[in-house]
Amino acid sequence: MKGVSLRVKRGETVGIIGPNGAGKSTLLQVITGTITPTSGTVASRGRTAALLELGAGFEPEFSGRENIILNGSILGLSARDIKNRMDAIIDFSELREFIDRPVRTYSSGMFMRLAFSVAAYVDAEVLIIDEALSVGDIRFTQKCMRFLSDFKRRGSILFVSHDLGAVSGLCDRAVWLDRGVVRAEGPAITVCEQYVASLFDPNAQAEEVLSQAGH
Repeated sequence: MKGVSLRVKRGETVGIIGPNGAGKSTLLQVITGTITPTSGTVASRGRTAALLELGAGFEPEFSGRENIILNGSILGLSARDIKNRMDAIIDFSELREFIDRPVRTYSSGMFMRLAFSVAAYVDAEVLIIDEALSVGDIRFTQKCMRFLSDFKRRGSILFVSHDLGAVSGLCDRAVWLDRGVVRAEGPAITVCEQYVASLFDPNAQAEEVLSQAGH
């Protein structure tokens, strides 16, 4: 990462796009504290819930129910809060039939359901999502996207995805990373169009697009 500066305002949804190896996941890991930056600073305010590497934060031998308790406590919920929200989390995940089985028996899609459902009920002010929705079935993914659209009214979202349609539809602003460098930043639709154009013309030089707000 070289000279990447990113600010997500309260109530803003920002998409991060770019090819594999661009630095998208690394950026999110730095923001969430999984990786310590060699230079620069990271500051965040409010409770943050992150869905990064699939299965991260889960104990394979624990049941789905036990992992809800574990993850809820890690994200700052009290034992009473977790107990009161347990049924709602399970219902959202649609995993009640499997909730008392070890999560090592879960498919990748079931992992995503459980992780997203916990994140949906921890009263987070910031959601950070790294391609987590790509492993879900279409119906549940649409359910998650509806939740995110509603969440936008009360919180901030940092969304990494190769699904440019989802980025264009969900995000207010997008940042295009390429080899750890910001190639463009601005309105989500405009930046996505620039990125697509570069795929058909690798020699094209994208002009940096400045967001109308805050730049």
